Amino acid sequence: MTIPTPTPADKFSFGLWTINWTGQDQFGAATRRPFDPVYVLEKLAEYGAWGITFHDDDLIPFGTPEAEREALIQRFEKGLAETGIVCEMVTTNTFSHPLFKDGAFTANDRAARRYGLRKVLRNVDLAARLGATTFVMWGGREGAEYDWSKDYKAALDRYREGLDTVAGYIKSQGYHLRIGLEPKPNEPRGDILLPTVGHALAFIQTLEHGDIVGLNPEVGHEQMACLNYTAGIAQALWQGKLFHIDLNGQKSIKYDQDLVFGHGDLLSAFGTVDLLENGFPGGGPRYDGPRHFDYKPSRTESEEQVWDTVKANMATYLLLKERALAFRADPVVQEAMRASKLDELAVPTLAPGETAAAFLATPEPADPDALGARDTGFVQLNQLALEHLLGAR
Repeated sequence: MTIPTPTPADKFSFGLWTINWTGQDQFGAATRRPFDPVYVLEKLAEYGAWGITFHDDDLIPFGTPEAEREALIQRFEKGLAETGIVCEMVTTNTFSHPLFKDGAFTANDRAARRYGLRKVLRNVDLAARLGATTFVMWGGREGAEYDWSKDYKAALDRYREGLDTVAGYIKSQGYHLRIGLEPKPNEPRGDILLPTVGHALAFIQTLEHGDIVGLNPEVGHEQMACLNYTAGIAQALWQGKLFHIDLNGQKSIKYDQDLVFGHGDLLSAFGTVDLLENGFPGGGPRYDGPRHFDYKPSRTESEEQVWDTVKANMATYLLLKERALAFRADPVVQEAMRASKLDELAVPTLAPGETAAAFLATPEPADPDALGARDTGFVQLNQLALEHLLGAR
């Protein structure tokens, strides 16, 4: 069996913070040193990746003087140009410095909110300068540990104010940027505002500039809440709000593990790749954005082995893509889908022009007992997916 070779056409991208995670955690010191950002660009190009993403503090250490900041940016721009790597997304670190201990947009302290807003707006300028098309906003500290410490109405008001300010600024500057909210239920806060895809989609409907605000769902974040990642991104896609994705691996309801993609729930990862590459069975909107990996090389790995994890993410995705394409093309699978009435789900329940009143006036022709006795074939369909995943078909 041949492992597919990634190319820029696959649109694989990596966070600078992922590759440069040093392995430091709450229980132990760092096990690796970070790489020079330009070296990261060179290695990603060597391995066939397409894009890079970063937080402002990943590239420019917090508190860097202006002249030094500009020099770092110019050097990174030169690296992008020389390697051909695309800076496709930028995000802002509003969670590491102690000033953000109660959040950025929703901190009780107004001065902290004003500092956070300025930091985000400055980074929007940088994202536009580097040609990014997505600006991700993860509210890692927007939340609380104690219900009595936060006025939730006021917090949501301030969250909305902050997002509309940023989105309005993007429009006023003519930047070609869209904002992707990244939900997460908890960690590092006890509870984080906008904890799931559903919460974030509902929140977007309240925004003045919600037309350029969508989602950047992460595998682990949804699975930490015991939710189905594939179903979550499917709804975001259906609503035209799947602006970006974060792929990684997660094993059930634990801390945020950030494993290599597919190194957690493999069957779920297969379903995700099937949706991304094949679309909905009955047709509909398709995702054509980056396949972005937001994972962390395990702290057990050496600096050299970090690059093995980079390759592992891309190889796993491409192997799953091969299996997903074969799965949908298999006549046996197509017949099983028809037997499961997937095609019938696309047919409207009411006939064209049929009203609810007319519907109720029509005698019910179906036999409920006969309907209840019908086979669905869902287990067999899932077994076919599993057999394709395992390479048995």
